Amino acid sequence: MDKKGRLIVIDGLDGCGKTTQHERLLDILTEKGLNVRGISFPDYDKPSAALVKMYLGGEFSENAADVNAYAASCFYAADRYASFKLYWEKDYSDGGVILASRYVSSNAVHQCPKLPEGEWDEFLRWLDDFEYERLALPRPDKIIFLDITPELSAKRLSGRYNGDESKKDIHESNMDYMRCCRKAALYAAQRQSWSVVSCSDKDGREKTPEEITKELLGIISEVI
Repeated sequence: MDKKGRLIVIDGLDGCGKTTQHERLLDILTEKGLNVRGISFPDYDKPSAALVKMYLGGEFSENAADVNAYAASCFYAADRYASFKLYWEKDYSDGGVILASRYVSSNAVHQCPKLPEGEWDEFLRWLDDFEYERLALPRPDKIIFLDITPELSAKRLSGRYNGDESKKDIHESNMDYMRCCRKAALYAAQRQSWSVVSCSDKDGREKTPEEITKELLGIISEVI
């Protein structure tokens, strides 16, 4: 590996298994002897995520679509910038592998749906310039989107919260919005060359975590 680090992003709708796969991959890559660090967004435990928590908690509006896509993107971008400068810039600069659960791609997934589809390309260009050029955040070497249907996402979230719908944030509680997020994600994946891994097989069977991990490792091996 050259001096510059590697940045690999795992993204997807809520309930797709990002956290499970993030933890599994960290263990496997560490066992392989790689200098790997895991990061996750939003970084809820840090002050930099304050506006994100207000947004997801419905303080600006209980309907995510009513919160300006560009403004909401800035909330998340500020959290990423703080995380990079304070916690992982040195590891990345020293050639380490950074494994991220969500990243700039999440703004594409969750904010594009607030705009007419004819404006998606313009938004994606703005997002690319804002976070990667103006804020100078590292560009990922690989973005992998874990594709899950909104219906399966809702089922898994209900299980996570033991059926208590009040625990869902303004993204998780809006099925129509989540359907639009999946559409936006697959659009961005095609436009920006993300890798897409389905969480179900062609017959609709949910893949096991082990099956998904194997697919992810095959994709990640292309860049590390």
